[in-house]
Amino acid sequence: MVSGVSKADVPAAPGGDDALAAQALAQLRGMSLDQKIAQLFVISVWGQSADDPDPTNKTNYGVDTPAQVIEKYGVGGVIYFNNSSTDNVDSPKQLAAFSNGLQRAAVGHNTHVPLVIAIDQEGGNVTRLESPATEYPASMAIGAGRSTADAKKLATVSAAELRAMGINQNFAPDSDVNSNPLNPVIGARSFSSKPDLTSSLVTAEIDGYQRGSRKLTQTVSSAAKHFPGHGDAATDSHTSLPIIDRTEAEWREFDLPPFKAAIDAGIDSIMTAHIEVPSLDPTGVPATLSKPIMTGLLRNELGYDGVVVTDALGMGGANVFPPEEIPVMALEAGVDQLLMPPSLDVALNAVRAAVDSGRLTEKRIDQSVLRILKQKLKRGILTHPFVDEKKVDKTVGTQAHLDAIQQISDRTTTVVRNDANLLPFADAPAKVLVTGVGDTVITNRSPEWLRDSIARRGSAATALPTGTSPTQATIDQAVAAAGQNDVTVVLTNNLSGRAQQRALVSALLATGKPVVAVASQIPYDAGFVDAPTWLATYSWRAVSMESLAKVLYGEVSPKGTLPVDIPVGGDPDTILYPFGTGLTW
Repeated sequence: MVSGVSKADVPAAPGGDDALAAQALAQLRGMSLDQKIAQLFVISVWGQSADDPDPTNKTNYGVDTPAQVIEKYGVGGVIYFNNSSTDNVDSPKQLAAFSNGLQRAAVGHNTHVPLVIAIDQEGGNVTRLESPATEYPASMAIGAGRSTADAKKLATVSAAELRAMGINQNFAPDSDVNSNPLNPVIGARSFSSKPDLTSSLVTAEIDGYQRGSRKLTQTVSSAAKHFPGHGDAATDSHTSLPIIDRTEAEWREFDLPPFKAAIDAGIDSIMTAHIEVPSLDPTGVPATLSKPIMTGLLRNELGYDGVVVTDALGMGGANVFPPEEIPVMALEAGVDQLLMPPSLDVALNAVRAAVDSGRLTEKRIDQSVLRILKQKLKRGILTHPFVDEKKVDKTVGTQAHLDAIQQISDRTTTVVRNDANLLPFADAPAKVLVTGVGDTVITNRSPEWLRDSIARRGSAATALPTGTSPTQATIDQAVAAAGQNDVTVVLTNNLSGRAQQRALVSALLATGKPVVAVASQIPYDAGFVDAPTWLATYSWRAVSMESLAKVLYGEVSPKGTLPVDIPVGGDPDTILYPFGTGLTW
């Protein structure tokens, strides 16, 4: 048993708001100004254990290991990633040990305050923790399923698994209303293009993340993102500053409701958007740095007094001011938590200088630190920062969790069109070709997952992954393979921006052989090629490919209905398949 892990059930909350405030204030009084400023920051570290030296830590922080970073700076939190540039994840047990090591560094040094340990585990294409942990379909799949019970169950499972690995903050659910079919960054991360459906599912997931268990140590803080709403963006805020041209009335009708619902549901934190919304603030300042938006709307009008966290401060949409200005402006705007500044030293020094000059007051710093400490108290982080590394497998990726999420996923697959009466297969096809692309990073995975699911049903299945932009030679190879098979299933991902994928689907249709086209991430693909058989899975993960196979073979009736309108490709004003479309049998 790791020190700090209690066998007893942790109470649902350590007292009411007044008690939390008193405990937070007592903790605050023991901190110096520099320690309080450090609590505002959530940062990346490099390595897969607390004592793992990595040269990027040395470059960015002047020390070798993640533990030394925490000891040196006393920051309020860290965030895990699982990609080529910041690879923190190997396995659930490894991650639990990593979390414990970071927490030991935090409680043993500096402020002695445990960390927020955060992650983006939305499901679908935004998944940091993969198998053997439980994987989840995208939010838009949950939107297609229309079930608040399923949304809550998914979040409850996710929270328990995250907390077992020492993660206590999930930057989810995405609360954007995806009203722009060409949105390059949200898409299937959103539940729907409808505010009411989005609001109900946001509320349900918050309930699951924060109250799905009576044990605090099986819950996590959730974050509604990206306020004031990223769903109408036409550009990606990771690389540039999107401008949202909605009127204030349109914003109130479309974008506001899910965030208001999140606040009403007691959301622990709200993440900002690096977007410009002239109707809400005509100065041209990104929303993250806008006092009219963060204080005027979020704090004053909506009455939100929880933690406001920035999206990553290294994103292109935030970097429209000098790096020493951005953290100060965010605090002036009303933000509390500063996520991943490009240079932690520059950011810390800038905030300290702003207090020393009188631009920011220490009282203003105290307000944000108190909110952060209250959140840590609400989740039991200050009293139970550690996890039992020996018990990770009893929670993470259990068969019960896998089965529950598979059942949820099975209720989301949407049959958009079945004009050829190809589905469900009357008899298992002898030979099936699976081609195209789902996962755009490891491009062979989705076709191979679907191949395996089909093979389990008795057909001889072949996978021919094409990547995101198949060459003519690859298209020719797929066409030839289609001629040797009874049915071809072609996965697509973002046909609007990938002409070669459109050419692939068209070439397969021209063979005259039966073709099942599947939009494996954004359902809008169905508007770009006139295929007689179109399905939408909203997610290309193995759990979604298994659900797809069940529908193809008639094992389950398709229950998903479109949570968005699908327009004619290139003509967003002409609706081809309206919201609610979904064939069944």
